[in-house]
Parts: sequence; C-alpha cells; structure tokens
Amino acid sequence: MSAPTQKALVVLVQVLGLAVWFSATAIAPTLRSEWHLSASALVWLTASVQLGFAAGALTSSLLNLPDRFPPHRLLAACALGAAATTAALAAFADGLATAVPLRTLTGAFLAGVYPVGMKLMASWAAPVDRGRAFGWLIGGLTLGSALPHLIRGLGDLPWRSVMVTAALVTVGAAAVALAWVRPGPLLAPSPRPEARYAFAVFGERAPRLANLGYFGHMWELYAWWTWLPLFLAAAHAQRSATAVSLTTFVAIGLAGVVGAVVGGRAADRYGRGPAAGWALAVSGACCLASPLAFVAPWPVLLTFLCVWGAAVIADSGVFSTALSETADQRFVGTALTVQTAVGFSLTVVTIQLVPLLAAVTGWQYAFVLLAPGPVLGALAMRRFGAAVREQGAR
Repeated sequence: MSAPTQKALVVLVQVLGLAVWFSATAIAPTLRSEWHLSASALVWLTASVQLGFAAGALTSSLLNLPDRFPPHRLLAACALGAAATTAALAAFADGLATAVPLRTLTGAFLAGVYPVGMKLMASWAAPVDRGRAFGWLIGGLTLGSALPHLIRGLGDLPWRSVMVTAALVTVGAAAVALAWVRPGPLLAPSPRPEARYAFAVFGERAPRLANLGYFGHMWELYAWWTWLPLFLAAAHAQRSATAVSLTTFVAIGLAGVVGAVVGGRAADRYGRGPAAGWALAVSGACCLASPLAFVAPWPVLLTFLCVWGAAVIADSGVFSTALSETADQRFVGTALTVQTAVGFSLTVVTIQLVPLLAAVTGWQYAFVLLAPGPVLGALAMRRFGAAVREQGAR
C-alpha cells in the first residue's frame, strides 16, 4: 500500500484503539451512584489508567518490545489486551477493588497502542512533514479518547453496554492493524534506554525546556479531559446527560482533531517552539477564563470549549519531536521514556486535585488550578528556539 494509505490506517487504528481509554470516565456519574463512590474514589477510574500507561511505556522501553516484535503485531496484541480488560470490567466489576486493577492493566496495554502507533507513523513520514503526520496521529488519539462520550450520548445505554461497545471498537483496531498496517521504509530501531542518561537529560538546556513544555501540557490535558463532563453538568444542570456527553465529544473529539492537525502543520511551518508556545498560551488563557465561561449562555460556552479543546491538544505531538531532535542522539530512547513516564505520572496529580478544589469552590473555579501548567510551559517553549540555536552553534 502507498504511504498515504498506511498513514491513514495508522490514524484509524488510533481512533479505534483509544476508545477504551476514557470508557470508565464517560460513565463515571453512573458508577458513582451505583457503587456509592466519593469524588476522591472516583478519581481512580482514570488515574489508574494513567499510572498503568506510564508503567507500560517504561516496561516496553526497557524490554525494547517494539524492536523485538513486528510493531503492527505488537500493537494488535496490545489493543486486544486493552479490549479484554475493558470487557472484563463490564462483566465482573462491582466496585473499585476490581475496577482499578483492570483499568491499570488497560493503561499498560494502551502503552503498546499509542507509542507503537507513533513508531509506525514515523516509519512512513519523512522528517520534513513529520509534524503534519503526527498531527493527524494525535487527532486520531483525541477522537478515539472521546468516542465513549459519543457512545453514551447516542443512546441511553447501561454503563456495562458502554464499556462492551468501547471494547468491541478496540478489537476493530487490532483487526485493522493485523490485516493492513505494515511498517514503512523509514523504520529505524528504537534507541535502547540508558539509565545513566535519565537524569542527565535535564542538565541540557534545550531538552530540559522541551520537557518543561510537555510537563506543563500534561498538567492540564488529562485533568481537563477527565472532568469536563462534570464541569458542563454543573454549569448547565438543566441539560440532559445525553447533551453533556455529546457536547463533551464535540469539544474533546471534533475540536481536538482540528487542533491536532493545525498544530502539526504549524510545527512544520513555524517551528516546534512557536507552535507549542502559542497552543499553550491559548489553553492557559482558557483555564483562567473558565469561571466566566461557566456562567455564559450555552452557545457561548460550547464555542469557548471548542477553542479550548483545539488548543489543549494542538501541541501534543510537538514535544516528543522537539526532544528527539535535541537530546543526545545516542540516548533518545531514554529521553523519550523519561518524558512519557514523568508526564503521565504528573497527570495523576491534577486529576486528583481538580475535584478537591471543586468541592471547596464549586466547579466554576476548578479549572483555574490547571493554568500554571500551560503558562509555565509556554514560557519554556518561548525560550526553546534560542536554546536550539545555542546548541547548534556549539
């Protein structure tokens, strides 16, 4: 198959494969009522996936799995694993004691879907347009992550049916990967992690700034994705659960695809630093303006959330590219592993803090907590270009 066809197939696999990521988050209000959960306990339906992903990415890197096995087959196997753990939750879970371990395993398996998808996309994309290609990939991840909200919004399904539907969609990802996805001619071995470089990467200015930008991005992204439905429900309590789910899908999924594609193109055209910096600045401004949007009429709030949904993901593919271009090329694998592990671990902090703040101030002010991440990230990426030029001059 041609390179454009393969790129499209890799994006499709991401859309289908990531459907299980927020499957429990989409039905969290129902689980909270049925399982009699507190807000702090409810956090672990998503936080456990984040920790599982970080652990899975670290394990995959240390064992060098994408190079020891054909990447499309590894991706398919991990998609099946994520689908199986999601279906098991639907079949057997009756509380957090069962749900949290299964969600952790789901996250670990997803570490073989998204990062391996990046490797496959890179194998078909030349460096000159890799930002654009990764923009489409991130768009697929975003749309897939939002699919459970669409599934829930299109019908009044029981929560177990929502989980099973998401699992079946992810089985489709495995089928597509096995049947049609293949590595491209630019496939290169992944650099093996080197423990001695794990801390040294933060001593180099350009990689350190790329990491700080990424950490600021992650401080905001997953907490916003996780708690947006409750923010919406609190802002317009008269809206039905279906309306909230569909609005969440539009803001995260559809607007996110546009943001990811535009961000990827901007990264190729204007450079990594400016593209990421502007996206972070816009999403940071949205964090600060969210209390005003909370009391705005529904059309205004929806427009605001679509802008936010586009900005919050527009820079997502930029940071790994920026780090891979500036880190010591002998230790790129270590640098990317550290970036991913720290970033996804950081998301657990804000996923837990947002509902705690909401309990004190109400949901109107809860997202203000996220503002320092993108603001500091934007400042880091503003200096990134100068650091790259300084590094190149040496």
